[in-house]
Amino acid sequence: MFSIAAKQGCARAGQFLTNHGAIHTPVFMNVATQAAIKGGLSSIDLESVRCQVALANTYHLHIRPGDKLIADVGGLHRFMSWDHPILTDSGGFQIFSLAGLRKISEEGVTFMSHVDGRKIFMSPEDSIQIQANLGTDIAMAFDECIEIPSPRDYVEKSCDRTYRWLVRCKDALEKADCANPDGHPSTACPVLFGINQGALYPSIRIAHMKKIAELDLPGYAIGGLSVGETAQQMYEMIETVEQHMPQDRPRYLMGVGTPQNIIEAVARGIDFFDCVLPARNGRHGRLYTWSGSININNEKHKDDDHPIDETCDCAVCRTFSRAYIRHLFKAGEILGLRLAVHHNLYFYNTLMMRIRDSIMKGEFETLRKEFKEFEKS
Repeated sequence: MFSIAAKQGCARAGQFLTNHGAIHTPVFMNVATQAAIKGGLSSIDLESVRCQVALANTYHLHIRPGDKLIADVGGLHRFMSWDHPILTDSGGFQIFSLAGLRKISEEGVTFMSHVDGRKIFMSPEDSIQIQANLGTDIAMAFDECIEIPSPRDYVEKSCDRTYRWLVRCKDALEKADCANPDGHPSTACPVLFGINQGALYPSIRIAHMKKIAELDLPGYAIGGLSVGETAQQMYEMIETVEQHMPQDRPRYLMGVGTPQNIIEAVARGIDFFDCVLPARNGRHGRLYTWSGSININNEKHKDDDHPIDETCDCAVCRTFSRAYIRHLFKAGEILGLRLAVHHNLYFYNTLMMRIRDSIMKGEFETLRKEFKEFEKS
């Protein structure tokens, strides 16, 4: 399913085949938590921003509108009119983000719904069946995203439980009902990615990675980073884990990150990324350009007739000025958010295209040097 076309150091350019087409890696997955990009972008827009993979969330779609409803209308691809690959997070991150609304046991997690307060129990088996109902292409294993810092004893016990949950996820996927219940054609079952945890303890990370690698899964993720540690600590953990990840499987760094984070992680062997950052920053007026980021709300853009980035060929930069977009933000017009998010996602997806091309041409280190100063601007 995964082939590597070129390497430069640890950086890899490759292709991962799914039920809904090939994913060219390294890839940034655009976060559509509830089957939509926050900021008013639809699947039509995803095509225009060069998106390859949409990422949706198991927990959120299970609560609203319900995975069985989505299955009844033909699966998530049909529901959101997106005929390209989808990856679904398992709900494991909500164990971290909704810490005040959940209780963990060996069997699974009991959540208090953030929508209406009702109790919801999710086991590894439940998470896999929900993802099968959604008709995703890549299903993530149900795990606990561990808070940093956490006591070593707790991290060891959590990783042991996450491994047991992964075994249960693997078994559940083999037994999952991947047919849509209303008579639509059967949806091929997703492939399963396992998730490495271990907080900032190298020995726990290594032991856990070695153990889950023995399960011979189609792909592996590094989870539990970008949750409070420094960038250097994150890079050190990637380097620690990467040595023990199967070389012929894709590697996914969950929830990362800035353009510089992505380039540095690619340099350390990572293939898949996702992050809410470009859309969130766009909604607050922080826009990316190839010479650094800008705050469109600043007074200096009030009468600036230039595009966000004169070197960018996205529809926003081809059409609108900084002055107009700033006006939209100041006037509270939702169009401002939409245009900003559109531009930022196009920037990220174009960045990934440039990374892939640079690896193929043996020029990745040159591109990496160009971005060394990016986040200082």
